[in-house]
Amino acid sequence: MKTLSLSSRRTQLVLLLGLITLERLSAYLLGVGFLPGLATEAGMLTLWGIGHCDTRDGPVVVLAKQALAEKNVNLVLPWVRAEDETEIRKAFDHAQAVRALGPQAQALADEYFLETLVRIHRAAEGAPYTGLKPAGLDLGPAVPAADKALQTGSIDAVVTLLTQAVDKGVRKLFKEASEKQGFDPNDVAAGREYVEAYVPYVHYIEKIWEVAGSQAGHSQCGGHKADAHLEQHAHQH
Repeated sequence: MKTLSLSSRRTQLVLLLGLITLERLSAYLLGVGFLPGLATEAGMLTLWGIGHCDTRDGPVVVLAKQALAEKNVNLVLPWVRAEDETEIRKAFDHAQAVRALGPQAQALADEYFLETLVRIHRAAEGAPYTGLKPAGLDLGPAVPAADKALQTGSIDAVVTLLTQAVDKGVRKLFKEASEKQGFDPNDVAAGREYVEAYVPYVHYIEKIWEVAGSQAGHSQCGGHKADAHLEQHAHQH
């Protein structure tokens, strides 16, 4: 695996962290997920990507296979915590020893190491491990765009993709709030409808601004709670 490919995978996570952070904050504040506009027909919110570290074509598994083939455990150590390094090294050494016993033993040893590595990696992120997922899951447009940006040396397409998605979301929420703000003060039901439109509108803009102006921290490959909100919202729009 080339260094560029590894860097691109890490950049994918950084670029998507802002979206997931926004979803978690809105879910925490409002009890539901709010990312309209990102849930486009193109499927931008089919973001299994944040959980793709347990897929067979995800960065952890791809590097693990390379590490086994090249007998170099250092390739995967960045994906586990320092305190988990000893366990990974032991699993790696055990797998290497068993691999030498023949093709069938090699297959079993490789699977053992992949499972161990991904399980420990996800545990460090606070995510459950339910087994390795198949390769070829739909990434939606965001992750491929992030990869392509590194390959071409230009981030313009990614910026355009995200900008258009946010633009659509802001305009949609603005329209809903604007249409309901002229209610009769004595019509409590209508007032509540306005508040229900106003709150997501304001928080959506507020949280996008906060995330856009902050430094992206360590991203997580787990994120099932956020993914659930994203998927739910995508189906609603």
